[in-house]
Amino acid sequence: MYDRLKGFRDFYPGEQSARREVTDAVEGAAARHGFREIATPALERTEMYTDKSGDEIVEELYAFEDKGGRNVAMTPELTPTVARMVVDKSQELSKPIKWVSTRPFWRYEQVQQGRFREFYQTNIDVFGSSEPEADAEVLAVAAEALTDLGLTGDDFEFRVSHRDILGGLVRALADDPDSVDTADAIRAVDKRAKEDHAAYLGLLTDAGLARDTAREFDDLIAGVDTVDDLDAIADAGGEDVEAAVENLRNVLAAADDFGAGEFCEVSLTTARGLDYYTGVVFECFDSTGEVSRAVFGGGRYDDLIESFGGQPTPAVGVAPGHATLKLLCQRAGVWPDEEPTTDYYVLSVGDTRAKAAAIAGGLRELGHVVEQDVSDRSFGGQLGYADSINAETVVVVGERDLANGEVTIKDMASGDETTAPVDDFPPESGRPTYEDYE
Repeated sequence: MYDRLKGFRDFYPGEQSARREVTDAVEGAAARHGFREIATPALERTEMYTDKSGDEIVEELYAFEDKGGRNVAMTPELTPTVARMVVDKSQELSKPIKWVSTRPFWRYEQVQQGRFREFYQTNIDVFGSSEPEADAEVLAVAAEALTDLGLTGDDFEFRVSHRDILGGLVRALADDPDSVDTADAIRAVDKRAKEDHAAYLGLLTDAGLARDTAREFDDLIAGVDTVDDLDAIADAGGEDVEAAVENLRNVLAAADDFGAGEFCEVSLTTARGLDYYTGVVFECFDSTGEVSRAVFGGGRYDDLIESFGGQPTPAVGVAPGHATLKLLCQRAGVWPDEEPTTDYYVLSVGDTRAKAAAIAGGLRELGHVVEQDVSDRSFGGQLGYADSINAETVVVVGERDLANGEVTIKDMASGDETTAPVDDFPPESGRPTYEDYE
């Protein structure tokens, strides 16, 4: 007997059907906004990741040398891949480019709640627009996906920030702006909730801020709860920060118009850890705090396409992770039922296989989920199996029934039975049940 690898999961039919329902909701929200589905490879050249993040990133990848001597890695995220795709076909693609993709990814990291070594995400990206409406549409799609699942504003919130505000404020407050590593300072902000306060301030000082300046910086960003609070940030940060504040205001105003504003709150202590983010960023959190980590996040990465050799191309996206989304849905009580469901079981008794198969086929043509016996079970065995798959209706096709020109219709919830003329079953449309023939 072989053990499953740590950090990898099996999904049996009940759970997989629930996962499919959630995936359909997320992809459906994107499709309504005109996002087109793409498919991408499981392997990329390892250089795609080491060139951007350094050789140490290999420790976090499933990376190896293939039989052709190429260094390859199983894709740990989608953004570099879609950046490569945009560069490859840039002149042929109409802007804005709006893509959606659901697929697995792989990272060799510590397994914990909501985090696995093989994980699934739906990536939703817009390329070619720097307008606030593009950011707002990404927020709107994410909000619609969650509300389609039955979640409400009491269940989740989008904490929206702007990396240029954080970087500009760090430089404005520093005694010597040239000595400050703004990327390290922003990474420190991203770790604020995970570190004790003294350690967090230490990360800011390591980035080049004096201790008192680090405290001043943190007091400023932590004091922002509403859009109006951004005035003080703009005053403290100078022209660069003023421009970023204006952009954030415009994105939030557009999100309001697009129907996502009620889920958004300003949170400058949100930073997103990946260095390729450039402007507005956001993270989705469980409003109750029971799911303690971010459910998913997204934001702008305007420089990434150019860094892959393409023309300057603004971009913004979001990537709901399915494992953490499940935690949120379960906490809120809206995770889909994992019990299998079946519309009809066509039960065959005696030498009636041909007719039973024809009836089953007719029901399938109407769009219903139908099973029939493929294991030579007895009458009782077939009825027990129908119960185990939660069949709503059983259609009994027996030799005696056919001799009388009828079939038996059994409602599985009540146990009630009636008959229907075999020549008229199934009808040309609809979902025929016991109630239609009683």
